Amino acid sequence: MTQNLLTTQYPRSVVELDGTTYFLMRAADGRKRLAILGDARGFEGQEAAADRGFPVLCPLTPSNAVALRERLPWLRPQPLGLRRTAGCGDRLGLATPGHVRAVRHFDLVPVFAQQSVRENTRAGRTPQGVLDDAMWGVFQEGWRDPWGADADHLKTTADIDSFVTLGYSFYTVDPGAYVDNEAHSAPLGALERKWDALPWAGLADAPEAMRARYLGQHLNAEMVHLEFEPTSLMRAACKYGGAIHHVAYMYRHLDARMGSQPYEFEVSIDETETPTSPLEHWFLASELKRLGVRWVSLAPRYIGRFEKGTDYIGDLRTFEAEFAQHAAIARALGPYKLSLHSGSDKFSIYPLAARQAGPLVHLKTAGTSYLEALRAIAAVDPAFFREILAFARPHYETDRATYHVSAELARVPGPEDLTDANLATVLDQFDGREVLHVTFGSVLDRFGPRLKDVLARNEEAYYAALEAHFIKHLTPFAGNLR
Repeated sequence: MTQNLLTTQYPRSVVELDGTTYFLMRAADGRKRLAILGDARGFEGQEAAADRGFPVLCPLTPSNAVALRERLPWLRPQPLGLRRTAGCGDRLGLATPGHVRAVRHFDLVPVFAQQSVRENTRAGRTPQGVLDDAMWGVFQEGWRDPWGADADHLKTTADIDSFVTLGYSFYTVDPGAYVDNEAHSAPLGALERKWDALPWAGLADAPEAMRARYLGQHLNAEMVHLEFEPTSLMRAACKYGGAIHHVAYMYRHLDARMGSQPYEFEVSIDETETPTSPLEHWFLASELKRLGVRWVSLAPRYIGRFEKGTDYIGDLRTFEAEFAQHAAIARALGPYKLSLHSGSDKFSIYPLAARQAGPLVHLKTAGTSYLEALRAIAAVDPAFFREILAFARPHYETDRATYHVSAELARVPGPEDLTDANLATVLDQFDGREVLHVTFGSVLDRFGPRLKDVLARNEEAYYAALEAHFIKHLTPFAGNLR
């Protein structure tokens, strides 16, 4: 090992603690390494000896991530409470430094590690890798304040088990498969049959007891006044009863696995076919409380369309009026935060949500950071961006199957229709943006190593794109730039 391998130091990463100095380096081979001057016991893969005047260099392995978290406790994610929060999903494992640079401007708390089981599968990543990549980004940028790690959209106890031993602080359970969307508009006879078939024993309940709790009751949340009648109660119970049972089951499993380790819980019913009315929100939250579930945030299925990577589709006045009712219920039955899932690029509703929920809001973004990676590639390697666009277009119809999107491929320009100067405009067009968003898994299968290499060699361009994009996201929630 010679000194010329130590080509780049990340100055914000430098930490001196208990006589040992830690920092991040980029070596001449392009790979990042942890550099240690002092006590390097417990770190694997050491490449130089400190007694020769050089730092010990260690690869960014899971073992070394664990060892560094033990030394530097602010690198461990933690519960964030009812403070205003924003989740920064990262499908490539390279975005956290850009996220940090944006969040630094605002008074809010970030969730830097956030990825669903579905996204991990498509991106070829693991819960361990998502957490560690975020942590190395936090270290690189010298972030010392609290941050969270979200095990997102968990659907089974096996999903939970893959995260609990790693130090995740936030668990989002998705019971969407147990929501009965037919109950939203089923005729009375079908509704009565569904009512009789509810998992009453699993809900620790009985039909007459549920009727007694809700019928004839005047329910008040600030200026919101709600009342169930027999049919609306049956609809709410039939639509969400199975989901409530599943959430309680998942919560008890998670609570038992976590033991004394602190964590936070989120309930997500956003990926369903029919909106959650304020009356259904009240029912859902009341029943979860009755069953002993405690949560920090809840994501209803809001009215309108929350498609991936694009702005809100729907009437803004109607959205704000109903969101205000959801916020009042969250304050009255909690307080807990309202979570905006598929929240990337919903610029038209951010001021409305901030006005009605105040600090009790959690914004969740994911694919928008991948799209900004493509924007950076369009600037630094136009030929490669053309390849990605040409590859993504024929894969859209297959890849869209598990997403609520409405882009039409015919409206997406081909690479031959764009000059180098306007390549990135496809990312500002509704259809092009959605096509590139939902095909990320196929693109990474085909181009993953090459794409990450281009971004690693041009990381400042990527960080700058991310910082600008996330400042635009966060300003409506957290006010003026610092």
